[in-house]
Amino acid sequence: MNRKLFLAMTLSVVSSFAVALGQAQTSSAANPVPAQTAEVGKKAPDFSLPDADGTKHSLADYKGKFVVLEWVNFGCPFVRKHYDSKNMQKLQSEYTGKGVVWLTICSSAKGKQGHLENDAIKKQLEKEGWKGTAYLIDESGAVGHEYGATATPNMFIMDKSHQLVYAGAIDDIKSTDVEDVAKAHNYVKATLDEVMTGKKIAAASNKPYGCSVKYSE
Repeated sequence: MNRKLFLAMTLSVVSSFAVALGQAQTSSAANPVPAQTAEVGKKAPDFSLPDADGTKHSLADYKGKFVVLEWVNFGCPFVRKHYDSKNMQKLQSEYTGKGVVWLTICSSAKGKQGHLENDAIKKQLEKEGWKGTAYLIDESGAVGHEYGATATPNMFIMDKSHQLVYAGAIDDIKSTDVEDVAKAHNYVKATLDEVMTGKKIAAASNKPYGCSVKYSE
């Protein structure tokens, strides 16, 4: 191969790589993944998300209320464990009955497991016997990323000033076995009871277990 041909081929490869890299960087810049800003011990970041009727709900709407965020994907076997056993619905019913706001959030992207269209959401919630305050749609995943939600279920609890007091798993047995629910230490119940009675939070954070959140990226 002569020197001129070799140089021409090399320049062509380098040029193609530069174009591809530029396109990737442009795509990434156009759709950046929001940085996690939620942190236990600090004020939770506000957000606004629609429900299945298109009504927007923001964290600020629930000023002065204890708040639970529950990341969900009804197709996930770890989520099924807590819904099939009625564990999640019992928690929702018990604490909304005490004035707690319970926001169930789905960050599954369109076409991915857990994503449901509006009519399907309503039917699913009725089927599950869901007892929360609002089911919110985070199709872009922006709020999930902001809170650092990595699994379903992933639970977050706020005090009345919306300081984040808990982030992590629903309980301490990492399984899909319904029978384990009764044997597990329920972090959500324990933390809500503590924060609502002014007691020190025994376990403010831990690693959530479950299916990965089905983000678009």
